[in-house]
Amino acid sequence: MNRTPTLDDLILAGIALAAGLAAAFLSRAVLRWLAKHAKRTRWSGDDVIVDALRTVVPWAAIAGGAASAAAVLPLTRTVQHHVNQSLTVLLIFVVTLSAARVVAGLVRTVTQSRSGVAGSATIFVNITRILVLAIGFLVVLQTLGISIAPMLTALGVGGLAVALALQDTLANLFAGVHILASKTVQPGDYIRLSTGEEGYVEDINWRQTTVRQLSNNLVVIPNGQLAKTNMTNFTRPEQRLTVLVQVGVGYDSDLEHVERVTMEVVADVMREITGALPEHEPAIRFHTFGDSRIGFTVILGVGEFSDQYRIKHEFIKRLHRRYREEGIRIPSPARTVALQHGPAVIPQQRSVDDVPTGTVLGG
Repeated sequence: MNRTPTLDDLILAGIALAAGLAAAFLSRAVLRWLAKHAKRTRWSGDDVIVDALRTVVPWAAIAGGAASAAAVLPLTRTVQHHVNQSLTVLLIFVVTLSAARVVAGLVRTVTQSRSGVAGSATIFVNITRILVLAIGFLVVLQTLGISIAPMLTALGVGGLAVALALQDTLANLFAGVHILASKTVQPGDYIRLSTGEEGYVEDINWRQTTVRQLSNNLVVIPNGQLAKTNMTNFTRPEQRLTVLVQVGVGYDSDLEHVERVTMEVVADVMREITGALPEHEPAIRFHTFGDSRIGFTVILGVGEFSDQYRIKHEFIKRLHRRYREEGIRIPSPARTVALQHGPAVIPQQRSVDDVPTGTVLGG
């Protein structure tokens, strides 16, 4: 169309644009009401979906109103095409960002709701977000009339060169995916590596694993190194674990009495100390005739790895005090040194003339 816009055209375009804006405000109010009800449900996925719709639906209404207004106006075919194309690109951009947020939120929700899956690991969230954004970018290019086939071919060829240049980075990436997929290590686990590092796993991202030590220091371990080293996981397959405490009493002790007193102390500790497991059946096992004592092991149950220090601390204090009250002796190691008495051997004195040439004599 080449005619000049009339007043009726402008009024209709304004009505269409106003209708789009009104629909945007109305839909936003409705979605805000839905968001309040979604927070009352147990599943957090509906919160993510409603939050994304609060962004997409108003923008879609505005874009629809603008497109209707452009259709009413007597625009040329070229201008109409550019307007529609611009609105489409804007809508695709908004939908892509919202979809990336939804998918990332749903992945995070699933990982948090399932035991044995990385609850706070960011690697899956980042990968899904990047994939959705990449797909949206390709759709935008296709909408603008740019062929993506040559680009995909170039990316395939260039990807090989990038993969060769980023071998270590890609190794850490795939190692992190393998660690999470195998479920051997998850955030919250307490691990100890053969290289000496130990602590709680805070996060596993695309490159590294962050471990928080008991001293609250953070240790950053590349995923490739974590996948290759020997590791002990104190949280899996069960968070509860047993603690062994080595004790020894004198040979003159009544072992039945020792066992009974020790079990009473264990019962008190398991009942009163936070982190202990009262339902865990403790055990005492005599096992060694030592040089100065009879050794035995006390087996205690604790809720998780860091609880063992507090429980062992209280158990040793109470056991030592109770043994003193009961007269049970904890002998210290003793050694008998035999000295052989005999004539002392005095080395012969040598004269200066007997000393070889070049020897230095001390004064």
